[in-house]
Amino acid sequence: MDRSPTATTTPRPTGDRHGPDRPDGDASVDHEPHGARAADGPGETEHERLNRELDQLLQELRVALPGVQVLLAFLLTAAFTEGFRRVDDDGRGVYLASVVLAAVASILLIAPSVHHRLRFREGTKEEMIQTANRLALIGAACLGLAIGCAVYVIGDAVFAQTQARWIGPGLVVLAVVTWVVLPMTFHAGRTPKPGRPAT
Repeated sequence: MDRSPTATTTPRPTGDRHGPDRPDGDASVDHEPHGARAADGPGETEHERLNRELDQLLQELRVALPGVQVLLAFLLTAAFTEGFRRVDDDGRGVYLASVVLAAVASILLIAPSVHHRLRFREGTKEEMIQTANRLALIGAACLGLAIGCAVYVIGDAVFAQTQARWIGPGLVVLAVVTWVVLPMTFHAGRTPKPGRPAT
């Protein structure tokens, strides 16, 4: 009676089953959620980009808002001081313009935060960022004009019949140069792309 040869089973090694990538038999695995790559890396997702841009915009507005609010508070109380009586009719008109401009700037710069609260988690982040960017630029323009008008009134009241009042318009020109003209001189493409070495 033929008897088939008995198949021998080769025992599997009982050592480290995790391969060379897991020294000391460490079986722990770092699970990274989908789309959780670094926001400044080459694999930045659209959702991460929108979050980063909105966060940057809100941080910039937090820097500008305190100055606007301090200026508006000063202007609102200046009309009730003794020195305001020395301001002539032209100066009072410029003063009113400065109050209105500062108030408009404050409203425009606060608006993006209100938009974010009203439309939170509704998928409107792209439109929100574009609108907030326009409002921030218009608000900055109103702020620059308000500063110039306020300094004009102060110069006219403190140093009447002098050229001190023209410091205000000079500050407006300075704001235009530093806020608008200077950024336009920056050369596009100088900053290396994320994940690529600078050339």
